[in-house]
Amino acid sequence: MCGPKVFRLAVSIVGTLLVIFSLSFASGTRAGIDGLFAVAGDAKTTYDAKCAKCHGKDGRAKGLINKAKGVRNLTDAKWQQDISDERLFNSISNGRGKMPSFKKKLSEAEIDALVAYVRRLKR
Repeated sequence: MCGPKVFRLAVSIVGTLLVIFSLSFASGTRAGIDGLFAVAGDAKTTYDAKCAKCHGKDGRAKGLINKAKGVRNLTDAKWQQDISDERLFNSISNGRGKMPSFKKKLSEAEIDALVAYVRRLKR
């Protein structure tokens, strides 16, 4: 049989997973179960490799060239409030304006993780 410490740990883990799972759906994210287990470090690595060249490591798209090209400042609180997770997902997947499509380069789970990562850039 399990001791009381192991039982409490198991209950705590299950409870934490339920809260995370509930919040992922309540926030309107398309992540579902695949995105739930995406590692934040993986999303940062993907962002650094695929997005930072234009949007910057911090998401601010600083610099005259980026501003002239109309590169989005991903940290802008107003923009973050106005855009849905679905729209972010579609922009990453299909491209938008001069931004390339990533649907053939990234899985849906990776794009979902990027959406969550972009949300964390909000200032």
